[in-house]
Amino acid sequence: MKKTLLSVAIMLLAHTSWAQEAYHPTPENIQARQQFQDEKFGVFLHWGLYSMMGVGEWVMQNKDISYREYPKLAKTFYPSEFDADAWVKAIKDAGAKYITITTRHHDGFSLFKTATSTYNTVDGTPFKRDIIKELAAACQRQGIKLHLYYSHLDWGREDYPQGRTGLGTGRDKSKANWASYYHFMNTQLTELLTNYGPVGAIWFDGWWDHDSDSKPFDWQLPEQYALIHKLQPQCLVANNHHQTPNEGEDIQIFERDLPGENKAGLSGQDISRLPLESCQTINDHWGYNITDTLYKSPKELIQMLVRAAGKNANLLLNIGPEPGGALPDLALNRLKAMGEWLKQYGETIYGTRGGIIAPHDWGVSTQRGNKLYVHILDCIDSSLFLPMGNRKVKSAKVFATGKPVRFTKTGDGITVNMGEAPKEIDYVLELTL
Repeated sequence: MKKTLLSVAIMLLAHTSWAQEAYHPTPENIQARQQFQDEKFGVFLHWGLYSMMGVGEWVMQNKDISYREYPKLAKTFYPSEFDADAWVKAIKDAGAKYITITTRHHDGFSLFKTATSTYNTVDGTPFKRDIIKELAAACQRQGIKLHLYYSHLDWGREDYPQGRTGLGTGRDKSKANWASYYHFMNTQLTELLTNYGPVGAIWFDGWWDHDSDSKPFDWQLPEQYALIHKLQPQCLVANNHHQTPNEGEDIQIFERDLPGENKAGLSGQDISRLPLESCQTINDHWGYNITDTLYKSPKELIQMLVRAAGKNANLLLNIGPEPGGALPDLALNRLKAMGEWLKQYGETIYGTRGGIIAPHDWGVSTQRGNKLYVHILDCIDSSLFLPMGNRKVKSAKVFATGKPVRFTKTGDGITVNMGEAPKEIDYVLELTL
């Protein structure tokens, strides 16, 4: 198997003629993009050896842990509570349509069996199970898509050319060998796209590790993206680089912000025409943090999902599973609340696009055909002006009850009279155009 996968990777990368050509998405890819936009809600899972430390996924960097000492964590990695089917069921019941999981984070440990080294859950731990294979099988059984996070950087490998992070792990900088490291990454990507069934997306992270180099660093992304698209044409490529999308990418990511916002300082890039995704944490950390109980309320999370949809984006909500493999109870009860809300209001979210009414402080709109859903999230008045331009409104009603809502033509829009100021998490009006 090892020789076969290496041969496939080398063969595909050797075809530089197609790797260097302008990117033209296949029909399968275009369809996958549309389906991705319809899905609207995914759950992100950051899980690995760092979870055992209970202080977040950057512990190796933040504590300057030696690259020789850190792997010793693998010797006691035994998440006895891990149950892929339970994970998938809880996430599916929450209304999420896909799962994105860290196959290999910046610490270099793989949650899947790989021929590249024994530093993985199967060959390097007493657990001896392939996390990604079990999760992929559970996703296929329960009808939910699987996306795979993959780190472009590695704080543990000496052949990785060191960037601006992981400098305290003790590696010999002179041993950097980009050709070796690039081959390693593409071999692992070939494994992931060959051995685990259909993959919805490869979600890259770490490009920014070399964003301060005096000479621009060449990640050789076109060839790598071409490898992915060749192995699975429908597989979408995303890169959390905080920049304008590169050719070959199929999704634009906004970290800790909605498109067009930059409150976290990571998402100042222009909005492209690609499908959009906002990744956010359910509390304050990506990886499990034993002291972090600052979970966002169900109201905050539901409104975050709605505002993302109103900005024509998906919400990818992150949870850090516990060291033992269970999803935290505080996360589960919030997932349950989101699922209950989506059972009632999912029609106004799934399969929609950002509506003709632009986002406002009071809320957003989503739209499907001639149905415009006005999501009123924060309004202290009983009436509200809706800018409609030259679009005519045939009827208006409260989505949840079907009760007609009175409206009057006002300038270039209409004023809806709701009778009293909305008190719901999301007061949804359905307008027929």
